[in-house]
Amino acid sequence: MSKQAQVMTGNESCAIGAIAAGCRFFAGYPITPSSEIAEVLSAELPRKGGKYIQMEDEIGAMGAVIGASLVGVKAMTATSGPGFSLKQENIGYACIAEIPCVVVNVMRGG
Repeated sequence: MSKQAQVMTGNESCAIGAIAAGCRFFAGYPITPSSEIAEVLSAELPRKGGKYIQMEDEIGAMGAVIGASLVGVKAMTATSGPGFSLKQENIGYACIAEIPCVVVNVMRGG
């Protein structure tokens, strides 16, 4: 990444920032308006030795992030309101078990 100023969306910034912070695993299910995060990470993570997985649903995505974190990988997922609601059981498990995970909840306009 060059040190020159760049123009990018908030989602692109989130993805690039995650890689810079050491994220090496992303599991997600496409849902607008967070899809751009997954798009950037699907292209960039493999170049950094990371893994990107498109899951079958939001519940599976959160489970995969928990699994990756349990083996020591910095892991994240991204979603929007309805997807965040579906992740609640696994988010609760991650909280009570103190499993570090990053969940990006992108707000819909309106």
